[in-house]
Amino acid sequence: MLSMIAAAAENNAIGKDNKLLWHLPDDLKFFKNTTKGHHVIAGRKTFESQGRPLPNRTNIIITKNTNYRAEGCIVVHSLEEALKIAEKDPEPFIIGGETIYKMAMPLAEKIYLTRVHTEKEADTFFPEINMEEWEEKSRIYHEKDEKHQYPFSIIVYERRVDPG
Repeated sequence: MLSMIAAAAENNAIGKDNKLLWHLPDDLKFFKNTTKGHHVIAGRKTFESQGRPLPNRTNIIITKNTNYRAEGCIVVHSLEEALKIAEKDPEPFIIGGETIYKMAMPLAEKIYLTRVHTEKEADTFFPEINMEEWEEKSRIYHEKDEKHQYPFSIIVYERRVDPG
């Protein structure tokens, strides 16, 4: 089951100048616990914004650059290649950025979306979720507090099964 995991503002903003738009420790903890032990698939810019491979995960980076190397990572040149490498993982995760999310959206079966309850200026966005294709399965609300600049909801969507 291919899953996507992201944090996006109300206007689907996810990043600006190759940086995240907020620091939400409880969301980061959720991301870590959810993806630990799995394959994480990211575009090159997303990987470079992290600064290192994510520990306790198999890091797969998609790039068009055939000479690109990243220590501790598997480098591929297409989403199909990445999925082939991750095929034994029961739940590989797409972790960004915008281009990779758009490519994976038609293939994904689950989305873990942290909806950050604000609107932000950005140059990178999460694709629109078509609610005719997706069903909300759970939602956990987190208030703004001393460690979290914005309130947010962690929402899990699953692709609707075609009744026909």
